[in-house]
Amino acid sequence: MTRATEAYTFGAILIATYMVLYLGIIPLPETVQEKVIPVLPWWALVAFGSYCLSNIGSAMYTFRDCPEAYTELMGEITQAKSELRSKGMQL
Repeated sequence: MTRATEAYTFGAILIATYMVLYLGIIPLPETVQEKVIPVLPWWALVAFGSYCLSNIGSAMYTFRDCPEAYTELMGEITQAKSELRSKGMQL
């Protein structure tokens, strides 16, 4: 099973479970049915957004500096500028 198929299967199961709970097929206490179940999709969206932001933040925090790549890039920029100047372009 591919990763996409697993994700679609998980999503379908999650949506089916939510619809069963939302439509009241499985009896729940009235407070849960009226106040909790309708806001579950928003809660899931907020939780997913928080996870994404924390994942991006931790990746940025642990990002390594690469001085070799910096010097290589600056050398390529200098080389490109000199080639453009030799062809008559003013920078």
